[in-house]
Amino acid sequence: MKISTKLLSLFLVALMFFSFIGNSSANEADKKLNELKAEVRARYGENKPITDGNYDKSLAVKCINGTFVGTKTGNVIAYKGIPFVGEQPTGKNRFKKPVPFGKNDGIYEAYHFAKGSLQPETYDDAGAFAVLGEDCLYLNVWKNAADVSENKPVMVWIHGGGFTQGSTINPLYDGFNFVKDNGDVILVTIAYRLGGLGFIHLSHLPDGKDYPDAQNLGIMDQVMALKWVHENIAGFGGDPNNVTIFGESAGGASVSLLPLIPEARGCFHRVIAQSGSPAFTHSTEEAIAVTNELLEALNCKTVADLLALPPEKIADVAGDLLSLRDWPERDGKLIPIDPYDAYLKGEAKDIDLLEGCTKDEMGQFAYFMGKEDFTEYYNSRYEKRFKTMTPEDVAKAKAFMDNTLGNKFRKVFKFGNQVLFIAHAFRMSENHTAAGGRTYHYYFRVETPRTYFLSGHAAELSVVFNNPQDTFFSGRAYDDTFNHTMQRMWVNFAKKGDPSLTAEESPTGKAIQWDMYNSETKPIMVFDEFNIHQGIEGDYGIVDWERTYPLTKYFIF
Repeated sequence: MKISTKLLSLFLVALMFFSFIGNSSANEADKKLNELKAEVRARYGENKPITDGNYDKSLAVKCINGTFVGTKTGNVIAYKGIPFVGEQPTGKNRFKKPVPFGKNDGIYEAYHFAKGSLQPETYDDAGAFAVLGEDCLYLNVWKNAADVSENKPVMVWIHGGGFTQGSTINPLYDGFNFVKDNGDVILVTIAYRLGGLGFIHLSHLPDGKDYPDAQNLGIMDQVMALKWVHENIAGFGGDPNNVTIFGESAGGASVSLLPLIPEARGCFHRVIAQSGSPAFTHSTEEAIAVTNELLEALNCKTVADLLALPPEKIADVAGDLLSLRDWPERDGKLIPIDPYDAYLKGEAKDIDLLEGCTKDEMGQFAYFMGKEDFTEYYNSRYEKRFKTMTPEDVAKAKAFMDNTLGNKFRKVFKFGNQVLFIAHAFRMSENHTAAGGRTYHYYFRVETPRTYFLSGHAAELSVVFNNPQDTFFSGRAYDDTFNHTMQRMWVNFAKKGDPSLTAEESPTGKAIQWDMYNSETKPIMVFDEFNIHQGIEGDYGIVDWERTYPLTKYFIF
């Protein structure tokens, strides 16, 4: 059975809102959905030039590409919708690498969130309800004015969404609460092109030679945003020599790839990868096959045909057809052919790394899709992948599932946890550590109240962003002390490369020591809601080193 992405997305949204309002009627669910859409859309606005000199000078920051004026609420100053490119990727710039920002002496509002990258509006991400457009390459900055310390560490968030959905306008990623409680850091969230407009191989087409970067435009957008941060963040009180990039899912994959990109080096110094790894990539052959499938669906044969289409058409068809397959390409030019090998060779050894996964990554997908459709879809996906593997590795995969207790759903669920997320995270830790890099590994086990979801993919996001009121993924607010403790560990890592907390730093009043990962004992930090503690991977049996860890060489399943 091939699941239609749009139909699935409609089901997801309906299911999500019924879970919010219990046994309420479909009309009430529609009302709640429309209220959320209206809330998200209201966050968008057009930032205009200020030409009359009428603005609050204390909220203005001079940058290379303009002076931007923010808004202040309490002690938090927000600067929203700042462009980080010289021209937006529209018209002649479609399918082209981002245009560098240049000198601009103008003064501009930074009052409103900008447009999100084009994506199907039916997706299960509140960011998709935003005003969308090709002109989407903007970022947002939050600072706490009550903390007047200089050269604050900077944390740059890259959102997830399978490289096909998501946006910085999502209320879950709003930085107000985070900076209000963690005033000793500057927070930045950045946008990038998605799906068929951000990750599509074109150079094999008859007129494709002029589009050599189309397969990795979204990653190139991220690099440009980091360059902007490096050159301008000092004006906001941030330290350009102490920048941490962090992200979840596709964002976790992005921050795992960026250390391997020469142009990005020097723009950041630490990485927090949540439930994402270099596994979320394609080979060139796979990328070309995906492009050809999209071209057929759009009835196009050339780049010129694609350029003649409305961008919304490309985004919608790509989102429906290629969901979870529109990824960056291991092209050997921007991204290494084998990112894991690059880590092992020490290409990122000077970067501090904190990474990990949730206990039940596949829970989000099982909850949204339903038990039967989830089982059928992912089992079919695995079987397709098995056809590309050696008989010995297929035997390992099937041995893992055969030895997993429970029904077929449970076997498919557990196998997905391993080959899509957990085993890949440990391969990152192993290779980075072997090359001499500093690595910290975590295991998040807090469960949501939803059937099948458990401690699923994205369950930790409301904690990290200090937005417990946003239960889109968590299903409930977690313990307040737990939330603040985990946040401070993320902040401490950003500040000094060590997430450990002293008794004075810890919201519990008790010191928490987090040992660096090593390949012998494999120490990890276990995040239980009322018991954050160190552990050893082997005591929890998190990864199957004999049967699923070797399968990471096949990247994504």
